[in-house]
Amino acid sequence: MRSAWLDIPLADYEGHMAAPGVGQAEMLATQFAEFLGAWSPESVAVIGCAGGNGFDRLHAEVTRRVVGIDINPHYIQGLAERYGDRIPGLELYVHDIQQPVEQIPPVDFIYAALVFEYVAPQPVLQNLKSLCRPGAALVTVLQLPSDQGGTVSESPFISLKGLASAMHLVSPTSLAADATEIGFSRLSSRRVRLSSGKEFAVQAFLLKADGVAAP
Repeated sequence: MRSAWLDIPLADYEGHMAAPGVGQAEMLATQFAEFLGAWSPESVAVIGCAGGNGFDRLHAEVTRRVVGIDINPHYIQGLAERYGDRIPGLELYVHDIQQPVEQIPPVDFIYAALVFEYVAPQPVLQNLKSLCRPGAALVTVLQLPSDQGGTVSESPFISLKGLASAMHLVSPTSLAADATEIGFSRLSSRRVRLSSGKEFAVQAFLLKADGVAAP
């Protein structure tokens, strides 16, 4: 089945996410920057990287390898044009994360924000595990149910309405259980509330060095 993301222009997506009534772009970049600052990973993979929101928060002297993965080739092209000359060690892949990623060498830290709402969580978690070095961290951001409008916020960017039928909210508890089952251990969980009233769950996981989560 064709992904709805292939029909969303990058300018529309970024305009929507930065719109005053949505405000999610800054939130996602801030969460990314906070974990980068706390953990100082040498290598990072961003799943659903789009045009590189938050990539300006990276520090090349700390994070020497940056992997961007997105299903939309136009997003990857836009990211390459913006950051190809600015981020040493940048690797970009047009890839559906629902498919195996064995061809990509593993990393120390994965950021997967607003990804699981559009995929089958269990197989994607397995694919992300294969992208993790032993002891790597995985941070996820999930949108929570809200009575503040629909699942896709209203904005002037009509093309985003095409995502509504493809989007399915995922319970943070369910995702954590799936992650634990395959070898991750949850480190932290918190909620972030925007001025729009929408809330998001930010969870951090650690892949145990032996690939088996602690009981």
